[in-house]
Amino acid sequence: MKYFFGYIFPFLSVLLLGACIRATQGDQGAYTNPILAGDFPDPTIVRVDSDYYMTHSSFNYLPGLVVLHSRDLVNWVPVGCALDRYLGAVWAPDISYYDGKFWIYFTVDSIGLPYTTWMVCAERPEGPWSKPHRLETGGSIDPCHVVDVETGDRWLYMSGGRRIALNLEGTETIGNLEKIYDGWKIPDDWTYEGFALEGPKLRRIGEYYYWLNAEGGTAGPPTAHMAVVARSKSLKGPWENAPGNPLVHTYSGDEMWWCKGHSSLIDTPEGDWWLVSHAYRKGFVGLGRQTILEPVIFDEDGWPVAPVGANVDQPIALPIGNRMEKEPKNRLAYLSDFRIGMDWRFYKEFEWGRVLNNEKGILTLKAKGTTPADASPLLFVAGDEAYEYQVKATLKGDVRVGLVNFYNEHFFAGIGYDVHSRFSWRRAEGRARRIIEGPSSIWLRLRNQDQILTGYYSEDGIHWEKQTWGYEVSGYNHNTAGEFQSLLPGIVAIGDGEVTFENFEYRKILSS
Repeated sequence: MKYFFGYIFPFLSVLLLGACIRATQGDQGAYTNPILAGDFPDPTIVRVDSDYYMTHSSFNYLPGLVVLHSRDLVNWVPVGCALDRYLGAVWAPDISYYDGKFWIYFTVDSIGLPYTTWMVCAERPEGPWSKPHRLETGGSIDPCHVVDVETGDRWLYMSGGRRIALNLEGTETIGNLEKIYDGWKIPDDWTYEGFALEGPKLRRIGEYYYWLNAEGGTAGPPTAHMAVVARSKSLKGPWENAPGNPLVHTYSGDEMWWCKGHSSLIDTPEGDWWLVSHAYRKGFVGLGRQTILEPVIFDEDGWPVAPVGANVDQPIALPIGNRMEKEPKNRLAYLSDFRIGMDWRFYKEFEWGRVLNNEKGILTLKAKGTTPADASPLLFVAGDEAYEYQVKATLKGDVRVGLVNFYNEHFFAGIGYDVHSRFSWRRAEGRARRIIEGPSSIWLRLRNQDQILTGYYSEDGIHWEKQTWGYEVSGYNHNTAGEFQSLLPGIVAIGDGEVTFENFEYRKILSS
């Protein structure tokens, strides 16, 4: 892993600090959710002095476990990636800081095999991160690292209200899983996906340990997901459920944010408490689960309460008003830099040898595969509900280039080109329109508006021809295709040869 961060990212470091991901600012004293738009699921957060670090599930994308930094909980900058190899789909990580190191424990889903738990650690969030190390957790998911403040013992709390001991080094489990919590009973008349007691997050606050769990299922109906709270003065219990459970929940499909849950508590240096959660934007499940932030107060009995409720879509007072970072660059600017691992990610693989050149705003990519399904497209998170993106592509060899909105190998759609044909893809099927002989350089544009894709071609980047093809993609989401992912836009180089991408542009389309 030292080679990974020592060789790949030095040339990115100059670009890194200029790019910032942020929530919408309503005015100088407020922000509007989400704080991370687009596919940023299963947020996990830690504070070290005045610095905050957060990471998310990376599923099948590499480099994975992108670590983001903030000093105000609203503006976030990617500073490192903790995973450079494909282990399977990476779920529900937990980031913590203990004994002078950052720790990330996470679940891996290798389809057809039992779930496994892995860990990486580093002295700095930028890395270098250790090689991933597997721990035995009996097939449970969603580890959360907890240290007993009285004894110094280390634990992993897992799904299903279970826990397993760690050695003092945090590198191996000891003994077997033990069940110590049954969860909170969901009312019989609620509509949800399943009980699914998972996503544990624990914090010691005052004399109590507070245990947050997700329940109700991650997706399915808009009212499925939630976060519930229990507390105990001892890590072994007994655990008392909060009388006001759930802490957060979507009660109606009319709300702006669906399936709100998988929450983590975080404090400020001044002693205020906040909650990061994920949720789907109403009607735009294909965008993925976005990260939202809301304040928490403690009632007279010491229970956390999230008073904003369904109004989490309205402007909220800034958590830390005097630490706002500088105005970040336009989204187009940092996407044009092709910062692989920070903004751009491959699907199911990371082969640095495919990147033949990566100068500022120009990327030469070695082609592979026969369709986008096996060519590992290079993708990015687009948090806007309507957008278009375009690029100039120069082909060398027997290659095909494409712009593709990609969910997985079975669900993708977009347009493609080689010097003999124009292509379109629907689901995983391709169709070609023959041309006699085309140029080796082509401009491609893909528009996603009203969740309908349309494609455009140009030989000079000025005069555009719309392709007689359009495809509706609102069903490209977990409820249809599984795997908990999202429909990400990106570029693909297919075949035997190379493609140089330049003049990349991304533009949000405003509502009419």
